[in-house]
Amino acid sequence: MEELARGSISLLASASAKPPLAVAPRLGSLGAVFIMLKSALGAGLLNFPWAFERAGGIRSAVTVELVSLVFLISGLIILGYSSSISGQCTYQAVVKEVCGPAIGQLCEICFVFNLFMISVAFLVIVDDQLEKLCGSLYELVTNLPESEMPHHFYTDQRFGLLLLCIFLILPLSIPKEISIQKYISVLGTLAATYLTVAIIVKYHTAPSVLVQVTPLYSSGVGSWASMFSVIPTICFGFQCHEASIAIYSSMANQRLSHWVFISVVSMIICLIIYSLTGVYGYLTFGKNVKADILMSYTGDDILMLIARLLFGVSIITIYPIILLLGRSVIQDPLLSWRQRRYGVVTVAFESRSRYALTVLWITVTLLIAVFVPDISKVISVIGGISAFFIFIFPGLCLIFAVQSEPVSCKTRFGLTVWGVVTLICGAFIFGQSTTIAVMQLLGKI
Repeated sequence: MEELARGSISLLASASAKPPLAVAPRLGSLGAVFIMLKSALGAGLLNFPWAFERAGGIRSAVTVELVSLVFLISGLIILGYSSSISGQCTYQAVVKEVCGPAIGQLCEICFVFNLFMISVAFLVIVDDQLEKLCGSLYELVTNLPESEMPHHFYTDQRFGLLLLCIFLILPLSIPKEISIQKYISVLGTLAATYLTVAIIVKYHTAPSVLVQVTPLYSSGVGSWASMFSVIPTICFGFQCHEASIAIYSSMANQRLSHWVFISVVSMIICLIIYSLTGVYGYLTFGKNVKADILMSYTGDDILMLIARLLFGVSIITIYPIILLLGRSVIQDPLLSWRQRRYGVVTVAFESRSRYALTVLWITVTLLIAVFVPDISKVISVIGGISAFFIFIFPGLCLIFAVQSEPVSCKTRFGLTVWGVVTLICGAFIFGQSTTIAVMQLLGKI
């Protein structure tokens, strides 16, 4: 575990660096799989039972998952291949080297925006869990139902979220390096695994009268539209592509066949965990399942109370890492501009810019989380941006890369066609999910 933790923090440090780095320590197969799982398993897990209901049933949702899995694994393989031929070890650097500086700059913009929206999603989830925890605490202390809790500013979970941001998240996010990551590197995977097991246990132990009668599938034109609508949730849930190049470049065995094995194993494990969570959460609540599955359970449920605490602590400690990666992409050009203009970057200027960016990042994400409290709307936006990292940029990398590689014309044509197909699918998912997200935010649907 300690070696895995050191490898994890090294990867996070490398992801924010501009030049290629020799990442140490060298990762073995097991470490690579665990870090891939850590990158993929997270807040998206809470949304999967709702996605199964939205897709029209278990069969429809699993079908979408399996089709998406082909593109998810393909994207990981393409990124590993692109990293090997470009010699770069971060996502942005690989895209810039293989596809050119213009597309590389677009990648950096998407990278920052994606991390920003993930930060919003994290705060929305913490806000949801605080609401349940406040209600549970009130019931425990007063022996009165949560519905009778008086409404004051200090009993509002949003006030608690503000205090968490000021007194916990902000101090953790200010430093240039977040050393706490080495202590919590496996917490996200632990929380995800515990939640899946807890949902399965609750389904099998709940009285039969409380378990919803749900169809395995629905039919009709409407169900096809519903199936497409859950793709952003799947993209958000399985998204580990931004970290994949840093993981690949830190592995001791960088043969492409070995990377294919790591990618397949990691995605299959994710598929099992996400599918079990989605299936049993959907079977338990049916059409009454909420976008955050933990909000569907009562506040006095000890099993789920532990799940809330695990997820809450995991998100609060991972949020500063997300902020660090996004801040570095913004701050690096700012420091470079300062260097070009004045010939030196003082420690005071670096500190001021870091403090300002950190406070601005937390403030804006907090405001969005407060005024857009529906996690499904936030994930729709993130899923659309995720299409760039899972489909569009890997497709472009494949198209550009094969043109200069010594392969047969037939192979080059086949790979180019696959790159175009991946690119078109990504463009469709981005357009569809972004349109739905904007319409939801405007209250049109």
